[in-house]
Formats: sequence, structure tokens, C-alpha cells
Amino acid sequence: MACAESVRGHTSPNPWVGAVVVPCDSGGPDDWFSGATAPPGGPHAEVAALTAAGKRAEGSTLYVTLEPCAHHGRTPPCTDAIIDAQVARVVIAVIDPDAQVSGQGVDRLEGAGIDVMVGTGADEVGEQLAPYLHHRRTGRPWVVLKLAATLDGRIAAPDGSSQWITGPEARRDAHRLRACSDAIMVGAGTVRADDPSLTVRLDPDDPLARGDDDQPLRVVLGRAPQGASVLPAVEVAGPIEEVLADLGGRGVLQVLVEGGASVAHDLHAAGLVDRYVFYLAPALFGGDDARPLFAGPGASSMDQLWRGRVRSVSSLGPDLRIDLDPPDPPA
Repeated sequence: MACAESVRGHTSPNPWVGAVVVPCDSGGPDDWFSGATAPPGGPHAEVAALTAAGKRAEGSTLYVTLEPCAHHGRTPPCTDAIIDAQVARVVIAVIDPDAQVSGQGVDRLEGAGIDVMVGTGADEVGEQLAPYLHHRRTGRPWVVLKLAATLDGRIAAPDGSSQWITGPEARRDAHRLRACSDAIMVGAGTVRADDPSLTVRLDPDDPLARGDDDQPLRVVLGRAPQGASVLPAVEVAGPIEEVLADLGGRGVLQVLVEGGASVAHDLHAAGLVDRYVFYLAPALFGGDDARPLFAGPGASSMDQLWRGRVRSVSSLGPDLRIDLDPPDPPA
């Protein structure tokens, strides 16, 4: 999983996958060979690990986070490379839901006499690859809604100012969240009010740092004014479901939504948010005139209250980050 995480944000529309070859005569982890998926057109994780192992792949066990592909895409099938390397056993965490792969990789390997085990580490890898798996199942990107607020649930002062509610540690973490996303989306109102650039700005030595030519796609719901810092950007309009389907068709696996309150409300009300990320500052506006997290009608009674599941809580300097998942769908 560590190999896969090291290339997250650089492989889309392909998944970020990690693989490890353990030779049959291995003396321990120092004698294993790892690989991760390269950017589109480059080798997949399995091929990278097998190349590193060379002849020692013969009779080995290959561990891989996602089912190896068995079809020709930008690269030859990974199953062919595994078979040619005479690997004895393949341990797969998650089956690939892509229609070109699903189950076919396992069938191809087993048909060649290779022992295959599926499901080891499935929960952890399922979380790591959630955006990719969601995209392949729905055609839409995984939607992460990020909101920075005070403890009394306000995202901007009555005059519209919002910089900065949270401290530098939380803002740095938010840039890392950007770096893990293929696109960043805001409403045109946020562009007019804050003039954000929507770029990843991290120290060059940060593993998630991105260069000027490797930035997430910038998306504006509506029209951005001339000269806005967000330009050039993709400007979109229409029902939010159609906007997400269009981004999915562009190969966007994860979109980070950064505002504003109306966009947040529309996505939440439509049940289209897959992960909520709240950055909460130990600060209070102390009144009801500052701008709320969501702008629009909400639950009208307690029995309509939306209840999610807290996935994690972490401290970032003086602030808190709370990751929240939607409730499980009815069985």
C-alpha cells in the first residue's frame, strides 16, 4: 500500500497500485522487490515489480493491491508479464470493477496454473482506492467536500471575508488534499469573492508536491470573471449530476469541492458527497449573521436529520480535521 500511496495523484485515470515480489528464497523484506503504477503510458505496478526482481520472480509470490489487467490498453496485459515471469502465486487485495478487467485477470492467471488468492487487505486497499473504485462503478468522480469553519459553524464573516479561519498547519493539509485530487471545483461566487488560484502549493520536498505543469484540473460552476486567478479553468453549468458525469468522462477520479455554501448545499442535498472534510478552528463568530456552512433549506424536523459516520479526527496545530462519511445506504 505504501508503494501505491507514493504515486497517488499521478496515475489518473489509471488507479494508483502497488506490487511486491517476494522470491521463493527470500530472506526477508530487504530481499523483496516493489513497484508502483507509472503515469499513463508507463508500466503498471506489477510490471515494475517484476522488472526489479528479474529472474528471481520465477517461483515467487506477487502481492498486488488491485487485480492485474488482462487486456491491451496503453500497455500490454499485466497477466502476460506475470505468466511469462513464471510467478507461482498471486495475492490480490481487490478485484477491479472495470468492465475490461473484472474477474478476467484472475481467470487468466488461474488458467495458466498460477495459484491466486483474493481479499487479503481488502478493507484497507478499498479505502485507498475508493475514488477509482467509485468512478468505475458509477462513471462519476469521488466527491470530497472540504469546508473550513469556526466551531459555531461559520465559513465567512458577514462582510464576506474568510482568510484565514484556520491556521497554517490546516491550510498545508488542505493543499495535500488538493494534491490527491484530479480536479478542484468551486462556484463562480467563490471566485468573485476570494479570487482563489486553486493550485497545489507545497514545499518542493513534500512527496505530494506538484509542479506548474502537473496541477489538478480547475473547475468553476458558472462563469469566472476575466482576469480571475483560477483561469484557465473548465467552466461548467447545468445539473450537478451532469457536471459530475462530464468530469468522470474526462478521467477525473476524485474532485475536491472547496465552495461555497450554495455549492456545498446542492451537493449535500443531492446525496452526491462521498467524503466530507471539515477543518474546524477554535474560533467563534458569536452571532447568527456570519455565513453558514450550507446555504439553502435543510432538515425540517429531527426525524429528517442527516447523520453520517465520523471516519477520523486529527489535530493540525490549533485546529481539528474531521473526516465524515455519508450513512450506509439502506440494505
